[in-house]
This record gives sequence, structure tokens and C-alpha cells, in this order.
Amino acid sequence: MTNQLNSGSLSELQVGECLLTQAKKIANGKIQLEFAEKVTSKDRPVSALTVLNASDVRFSSGAARGWATAEITDSSDIFDVNFGDDGDWMIGTDSKGRTIEVLELNILNPVFNNTYFRVRIMETTTPTKSQQDYADSLGEDVIERSAKRAGKGGDYILCNGEHIFRNSYVDLLPTNDNPQHVFLNSDTTKSTITANTGVKADEVEIMM
Repeated sequence: MTNQLNSGSLSELQVGECLLTQAKKIANGKIQLEFAEKVTSKDRPVSALTVLNASDVRFSSGAARGWATAEITDSSDIFDVNFGDDGDWMIGTDSKGRTIEVLELNILNPVFNNTYFRVRIMETTTPTKSQQDYADSLGEDVIERSAKRAGKGGDYILCNGEHIFRNSYVDLLPTNDNPQHVFLNSDTTKSTITANTGVKADEVEIMM
């Protein structure tokens, strides 16, 4: 089991696989690692909105993302990648158009000590402290910033009249174990709350 650069891609990512897509430089001399994983339909309720808007590209299902902050030295050792200033960093832009330094990785099924990095989704009706603090730091309302919508720019999705907040975590799991997702019913969903059970994970530090 090794971590190999460019061993996978988002376009070819399959259910049950995880992709370490990229790293970017953040404050305090650390980096942020982005992981991507497709979530199967059996892991979440079937939404009437999804069915009734199947031709709307905003509703197309993609890979869930999870982020972890990391020390440069530790990450370089684990993934055998040079994350130092003399690494293969490129200049890019974030979602707000700010200039950032990015290193493309595309490592399929990243591994550490015989356990695999996996993305886990947890939905709640209250924002986490990190979500609230981030919205406050931007001077924005936490609902407008983080509440779940029906596609980009779409209507808010509610659970019993309350906004839904999606939280991503990155866990280390043994082979053949799956993330323990929790999805809340939307007010237009017919099935019940769904979660995988019986999974024990060691959580990695997360940047929310």
C-alpha cells in the first residue's frame, strides 16, 4: 500500500474510493489537504427534489469533500511529497478569487499505517462553532454562508422547518470499513434518517 501521485482522478472516482485531490498553503505555515469521495445513494435518503430536478445540473451528484489541516513535515513523510516552499506549487485562486498556492496531488486511496483516509458527512440543524465563527469573520449570516441548498444558488433545504448544515470530516478507517454518514430528512424526503452503523474511526484534525 503506497501513496502515488496522479494515481486517480475525480472523473474516474468510484464509490468506495477516496481521492486526495490537492494541498494548498494556509496561515501559520501549515497546509490544507482536500479529500474527495463519492457517497452512494444507499447512504442517504432519496430526495424528491433530486428526482424532480434530474435535468438541472445544479442537482447532479458529485464527490463530497473533506479538508484537514496538516504540518508540512508530517504530510511530506506520510505521502512522500515535498510540501516545502521548493515543492511543485502553482498559483491559483480560491472561490472568492483570492490568490493561493496549490499543489495538485490526485492520490487514489491515500493510506497511513494500514488505514485509509475517508470522507464522512454529518448533517445537523445547528451550525458548528467553526461554521459560525467563519461566517462571523466574513461578516455574513451563517445560514447564507453554510446552510444546505438545492444546488448552487438554489432554495434552502429544510428538515422539519429548520435549516440543514452539512459537516465534512476526514477519518482513518481499516480496509473494507465505510464512513458512518448521517443525513437528515428534508421536508420533501419520504425516507428516514440514514446512517451507517458499527464503524469506529480515528479522526484527523479538520479545518471546517
